[in-house]
Amino acid sequence: MKFKIFKFERVKSTNNTALRLIKNSNFNYGMVVSKTQSRGRGQYGKKWISYRGNLFVSFFYKLENLSLSLKQLTKINCLLVRKLLKKYYKKKIIFKKPNDLLIDKKKICGILQETFKRFDKKYLIVGIGINLIKNPNIKNYPTSNLLDLTNKKISKSILENNLKKIFEQELSKFYKLKNR
Repeated sequence: MKFKIFKFERVKSTNNTALRLIKNSNFNYGMVVSKTQSRGRGQYGKKWISYRGNLFVSFFYKLENLSLSLKQLTKINCLLVRKLLKKYYKKKIIFKKPNDLLIDKKKICGILQETFKRFDKKYLIVGIGINLIKNPNIKNYPTSNLLDLTNKKISKSILENNLKKIFEQELSKFYKLKNR
């Protein structure tokens, strides 16, 4: 499985852009990357605060021939992002249901999953926001960013490429043989 990369300077939401690509193209696997997003979304209709310099990515992929339930995919997608973060931060990274990643009880990453059906094909859109250089100040919900935790500026493009590789390698394992 290979994800086609779609790069943008600015979008309203990477998930919305992924949805538009599914509707208007024939791509079954894609990765939407944007430098900024003006209306990022979180769980339960909450706004995702999108500071320039942080990571905003959405993967979309066809669910046909995938041997996992949506509940299993939710956990796997979080584990894949955690695998990426562990390359840069060696201490404990906790998975908080339904789909947040925390370091020292502070949110570092949020993941928003949505399904979409086009004709007879069902897709999963996985929006990922990682606080790389700046984190929002949210009352009663502590947050953090990788720069503060590591004291190192991490290349966003290298991080994006590593995330793409992790998703391609790991998700390919769950597709039935006839789809490879």
